[in-house]
Amino acid sequence: MADYTYETLKTEVRDPGILVVSLNRPQKLNAMNRQMTKELVDLWTRLQHDFDIRVVILRAEGEKGFCGGMDVADVFQPEMMQFPVLYDFQWYLGKIEIAMREMPQPIICVVHGAAAGAGMSFALASDIRIISPDARFNAAFINVGIGGADMGSSYFLPRLIGAGRAYELMYTGRFMHAEEAMQLGFASRCVEREQLMDTAMEIAQVIASKDPLVIKLTKEAINQNINCSSLEAAVHMENRNQAFIIAHNLQVATAGQKG
Repeated sequence: MADYTYETLKTEVRDPGILVVSLNRPQKLNAMNRQMTKELVDLWTRLQHDFDIRVVILRAEGEKGFCGGMDVADVFQPEMMQFPVLYDFQWYLGKIEIAMREMPQPIICVVHGAAAGAGMSFALASDIRIISPDARFNAAFINVGIGGADMGSSYFLPRLIGAGRAYELMYTGRFMHAEEAMQLGFASRCVEREQLMDTAMEIAQVIASKDPLVIKLTKEAINQNINCSSLEAAVHMENRNQAFIIAHNLQVATAGQKG
C-alpha cells in the first residue's frame, strides 16, 4: 500500500481494500486549516491511481463532532489577504470535492455531531452518508460573512434534497438535524454512535467484494448522469459501461481458459 502519512489526517487499512481516513484535529473540532486542505487534495488525488484501495470510509476523531468548518484563525492570516493567495487557496477548497468525485473508490462518510461548512461539504461530496442521531449539518458559509455557496454546496445540496429545501438551508445557514436529514434522503442510515463504524464496515465490505472496475464505472455513470441532458444520454453512458465490462470479463475468462 502507498504511504498515506499526514499531519491532520489519520489513515488505516482495516480490511483488505478498505481505507479508513480520519479527520484528526479533535482539539479544534476537526476544523479545516490550510494544512488539512492541502493534505485532503493530495490524498484524494493519489487515491485515483491506487488500485489496492477499493472503498474509503471518511470519519473524524474526537467526541464533539465531525468537522466544525473552516479554522478561521488559521486561514485568515495577514499573508492570506492578497488576491492571488486567496484565489490559490480557494482553488484547493474546490479541488477537494472535485477529486472526491473523480476518484474511483466510493466514499462512505460517517458523521457524528456537527458537520458545519466544510464538514457538510465533505459529507455532500461523499457517495454514502451514515449518521448518528446527534448529527447535524449546516451550510455555515453565510453565517461568517462570506457567500452562502462554497465548496460545491450549491451543486450537491439541491441534487440531494431538492432545490426548495436547499435554498432555505443555504440562505439561512440553519442546522439540518438527523431526523430531517433522513426524511429528505440526505443520509441513508442513522444508527447509534457506537454502531457507526460497524455499519460503515459492513457496507464497505460488500462494495469491496465487487469487481473494482464495475464499481469505478458505476460511480462514474451515476456522477455523469446526475447532470446529463436526457434519458438518451444516460442510457448511452450505461451502454458504454456495460459493453466495456462485458468485453473485459470475456477477456479475463478467455485468458483463464488458455492458462
